[in-house]
Amino acid sequence: MKDPAEGRLSFTELFDLPVAVDLRTAARALGIGSTTAYRLIREHEFPCPVLRIGRRYRIPTNELMRALGIEDRPLYSVDPDENTDDPSVGL
Repeated sequence: MKDPAEGRLSFTELFDLPVAVDLRTAARALGIGSTTAYRLIREHEFPCPVLRIGRRYRIPTNELMRALGIEDRPLYSVDPDENTDDPSVGL
């Protein structure tokens, strides 16, 4: 079985998300598999509000960020832990 954390979104990917994301993307951000995500929705236990649009699920990105404990978006969507030799980064 594949480890869901291996497909987890990077810092930059997380902050470049659109206003709402599909269930698989939200599951990746949360570090869970899509099967677990669907089960949590069925059990009304998904960690943030879920919109059902037709046969698809959409998760508002701002609610997903709150579920991840991220209240504010950074000024720049650059990973602060990323090592770089460019002295202009971070200015």
